[in-house]
Amino acid sequence: MSLDQLEPGQVGKILGVTGAGAIKRRLLDLGFRRGEVVTMIKSAPLKDPLQISIGNGHISIRRKEASLVTVEVLLGIDGERG
Repeated sequence: MSLDQLEPGQVGKILGVTGAGAIKRRLLDLGFRRGEVVTMIKSAPLKDPLQISIGNGHISIRRKEASLVTVEVLLGIDGERG
């Protein structure tokens, strides 16, 4: 599944980043690397941007860019393992 499909409170592990060029480079520079754990904090009222916790920080990212990040769900919104 892609990062933009996570619900608030869900935790995922990054499996990879698709795309090419500047957008892929930007995502990698922001820390979206294979193996990193991300948490969906919330999405704005109109669904864009998304607030993501990665590493020691929070990042706001567009839904379109988040769709380029493939994740494996580790914890669901109910706290159950994915």
